[in-house]
Amino acid sequence: MKEKLINEIENAMSGVLTFEQTAQLSTSLLQILSKYDVVVDGETVHEDFASNARLLEIFLSAKQVEGCSIKTIRYYESTIRHLFNGMPKNVADYTTEDIRAYLAVFQSKRKSSKVTIDNIRRIFSSFFAWLEEEDYILKSPVRRIHKVKTGTQVKEVLSDEALEMLRDNCKHIRDLAILDLLSSTGMRVGELVKLNRNDVNFQERECIVFGKGSKERMVYFNARTKIHLQQYLKSRKDKNPALFVSLAKPHDRLQISGVEMRLRNIGRKLKINRVHPHKFRRTLATMAIDKGMPVEQVQRLLGHVKIDTTMHYAMVNQTNVKLSHRKFIN
Repeated sequence: MKEKLINEIENAMSGVLTFEQTAQLSTSLLQILSKYDVVVDGETVHEDFASNARLLEIFLSAKQVEGCSIKTIRYYESTIRHLFNGMPKNVADYTTEDIRAYLAVFQSKRKSSKVTIDNIRRIFSSFFAWLEEEDYILKSPVRRIHKVKTGTQVKEVLSDEALEMLRDNCKHIRDLAILDLLSSTGMRVGELVKLNRNDVNFQERECIVFGKGSKERMVYFNARTKIHLQQYLKSRKDKNPALFVSLAKPHDRLQISGVEMRLRNIGRKLKINRVHPHKFRRTLATMAIDKGMPVEQVQRLLGHVKIDTTMHYAMVNQTNVKLSHRKFIN
């Protein structure tokens, strides 16, 4: 009954309020009406108010207002819904033991990595902390579940020789321009495919990209990238505003999967292990820090909110560690 009342109020105000205001109205109505009983024909109607699905919907709306991407919101939704399906009970009844058992069974059945399990734990922590803050539950059951220790794994970067081999084996000027732009800017592949021709300032060798959370930042490319980009654009006959398009007609904007497939195929021919767009980003971060670029500037270059994320990407060159040991320790 209360849910029906809230839905009717939301529908009545939909033409007046924005999405954010409607989400806030829904949250306020849930909190206020939870304190009252519904009486129909003199009898109190007992109902399981604020269902799990309804609370999840409001939580996801709050995340959207905070600026989370659609991809992130969908990941949150699928993860939490899986908990509801695998362990069906009211959100207020979940205990720490329930969440621990769920994570243990999930890891055992799916052979998931520790990183995946910790990602799920973080999503649960965010959801139940929000429920606590909004007074839907007394205390988050995830509070006492600590971060999963994942260990440190040194991820591969591309060597100078590998980069040159990849450049030499690009059969099309477009692929060479993509490779150069990724390696000299460190931008994400999702940022690359969103670029338009007019986003590029060739005179200053810079361009504006739209990163996670629709945040703008400036990235910079080198002279070689400038030359190859100009050659590629000069060779095009289409009118598509996108910076990179498919080679075949109708020359649509290139998608992430297209970039990934192209780079993977070039790498396989050269027998270079796991060539993918993100590897160029990690390589740039490692090279920049290795050559003395302040980590705060690398953080800004990559568009990271937290410096810890930058340090995760930037693996210090082991050869330089060895040389420094000989210089300062021996």
